[in-house]
Amino acid sequence: MAADQESTPDARRAAPLAPLPDHHNVDTPWWQELWHRHAHITTPLRERGLECDIDFGLSAYIVRVSLPDGSYLITGPPQEPPSDRPPGSPEGWIATREHPDDASLFEVLYDSAPSDDPGAPQRPEARHGGSAQPLIEAIDHRLTQLGLLPTPSSPTARTTVSATEPTLRTPKPLDVSGNADRTFVYGDVLLALTDRLNATESPTDAAALLHQILEPTSGLLERLGEFFEAAAEKAKESEQDDGFDLHYDLQDAAATLRSLGEDLHTAVDRMRALAPARRTTRTGLPPGPGPPTATTAMPGRTR
Repeated sequence: MAADQESTPDARRAAPLAPLPDHHNVDTPWWQELWHRHAHITTPLRERGLECDIDFGLSAYIVRVSLPDGSYLITGPPQEPPSDRPPGSPEGWIATREHPDDASLFEVLYDSAPSDDPGAPQRPEARHGGSAQPLIEAIDHRLTQLGLLPTPSSPTARTTVSATEPTLRTPKPLDVSGNADRTFVYGDVLLALTDRLNATESPTDAAALLHQILEPTSGLLERLGEFFEAAAEKAKESEQDDGFDLHYDLQDAAATLRSLGEDLHTAVDRMRALAPARRTTRTGLPPGPGPPTATTAMPGRTR
């Protein structure tokens, strides 16, 4: 289905994905748009064999996951008070485990939502805000403890890239000892990626490079979003007026980057589709070189 193909741009993903939900909304544009906006949450959960669906909670959309023991996982933004943030990009995530027939089973697995009560202690994960990766890691850890992952997580499988995708070296730590004006190792890594894109003649290879930027869980845009969120928290630590203003500016930058990723969620597939189709014979195999022409030498003969 289109929703599945566009939310999983790498068709050669190492881990098979759990199936899409079985209801008529799956084929509607509005549901597919919501699915795309939550792909950074649903895709890693589906890689673990968990079937996901998008529902509406009290005031915002949530990701609902059925677990093998009959309970379910609810992941979404705070429902009260309502937020004006776009679906899939909240200020924080709350993940709970509940059971439809057992009200005593209620567990908070993760809560990075900001607290409205200045006197209330914040959970450690509050510093991550709307970042997806810490949320997925917390869910993975708790469900592994409970034995509720249908497909055990495999970090090796999740970080494997296809043969056409570049393997980028991790840059050395940034030198801030006074030579910062001459040290841009992270920019150099991206520049190398850009040079590689300029050099490629294959849309398939270009799509693989785009995937490095747009992958919703670990791509460059998501990592940049996390970077600006961390910078926002640092600015707020100063407790000065401009520190709070800078905090909100940097938070807006993180939201803009994630919005850009949402707008370009089909770019990888669209780039890959630009590759010319290969002609095939009736057997389904690529055609052979054909009969020799006047300018083609036959094997074993001289011209």
